[in-house]
Amino acid sequence: MPQVKIIAKNFMDMVAALPAIKLDKLYNNVFICEAILRSLPPLAKKYVLQMLYIDVPVPAKLMKEWVLADGVSKHKVAIDRLIQLRILSEAVDRKKETSYRLNPTFQSNLRKHIIYGGVLPREPLPSNNAIKLPSLQELETYALQQWECFLLQLINSAQADKLIGISSSMMKIFQRGLLTQRDRDGPRLTESGFQFLLMDTNAQLWYIIREYITNAEERDVDPADLISFLLELSFHATGEAYNINTLTEVQRNTIKDLADLGLVKLLQGRKDAWFIPTKLATNLSVSLADSSARKEGFVMVETNFRMYAYSTSKLHAEILRLFARVEYQLPNLVVAGITKESLYSAFENGITAEQIISFLQQNAHPRVADRIPSVPENVSDQIRLWEMDLNRVEMTPGHFYDEFPSREVFEAACDFGREWGALLWEDSKKMRLIVKSEIHTQMRDFLHSQSK
Repeated sequence: MPQVKIIAKNFMDMVAALPAIKLDKLYNNVFICEAILRSLPPLAKKYVLQMLYIDVPVPAKLMKEWVLADGVSKHKVAIDRLIQLRILSEAVDRKKETSYRLNPTFQSNLRKHIIYGGVLPREPLPSNNAIKLPSLQELETYALQQWECFLLQLINSAQADKLIGISSSMMKIFQRGLLTQRDRDGPRLTESGFQFLLMDTNAQLWYIIREYITNAEERDVDPADLISFLLELSFHATGEAYNINTLTEVQRNTIKDLADLGLVKLLQGRKDAWFIPTKLATNLSVSLADSSARKEGFVMVETNFRMYAYSTSKLHAEILRLFARVEYQLPNLVVAGITKESLYSAFENGITAEQIISFLQQNAHPRVADRIPSVPENVSDQIRLWEMDLNRVEMTPGHFYDEFPSREVFEAACDFGREWGALLWEDSKKMRLIVKSEIHTQMRDFLHSQSK
């Protein structure tokens, strides 16, 4: 069974992958420098602040003395991360002594930011304005509804010709990684798409943002400019309205795409249009580990394989249908059963047993979340066993050959199959063999040459 893994990188991994020239361009923005500083491991932050006003290279030996003996591994991780982000540059002198120096652009702008503070290039809507802004609770509800609506459209894409309300740039991300187009039945979820639905919300968001940035050049957008704007967006205040007219054309298009996902809410005034960042947007500069605070779960799994999902969300019900059989659904409760048939269907779609168990653990109801384990052992063990049942037999397409004119031709054909690493089975007594389908053409040509 194919195994597909979606890796959701955070912003700093994407920043580290940029060329040195584009990184220096990013570091010209003081907010980017602060976002980078926030993302660093604690020891790396200490090194940056300690070297901030040192304008000469610092010997590596001296830096090692800044940590205790048991902190050597953390020291190495911190140095590697700083070099990866090109915050530190490494130099070796004639005596083969290593020294480190802060990136001058990063150093200069971080100094200014610490001394003078940073001013966003756009001011929020004045509080005495007549436009009524949504409360933080209303904004959070809007972001959740928008995100769930987007995921529901992704699940139900088989019944729709396209994702309603989703921009063409976002559609390309789905068609490339999460959806596959079929002529008769319309779009279908790929194996990655099914796995995407079981991921944590923060991981899902990072996956979308990463793909959005990766495909930026296809839209004639510089990935560095896009990363810069998204990181800068995380410094805006949640719930405050900002004038869209202060944005460039690229930034305006980006804001419209982000609105599809619930990262911002668009507001139209009499004269101007405004965008209001939600928590999803203001958490963009935070790493996955820091932003994945435990949310309140909703699923209780019993030892008899019954599940009770206390939720009013349609999305939760649809996700449960991916690997369980829903028995009945009330306005605030979904009762389902984990069966062999429902799991086989999930496995065929590329979802693994570990992903299902992880989903149930991460979304465990508060009454069972503190139990160890939160999912009964007999249930998790049986899910793994049913997956192993499917993996006991591996299917390999092959071609069967018999009625060889002589033993010499048969043995030559076996040797030919071994040379290609494609001989699956042979019966020397009855002179029969099976080879992989991919070398059928070569084997046929070989046998024709032997008959001549």
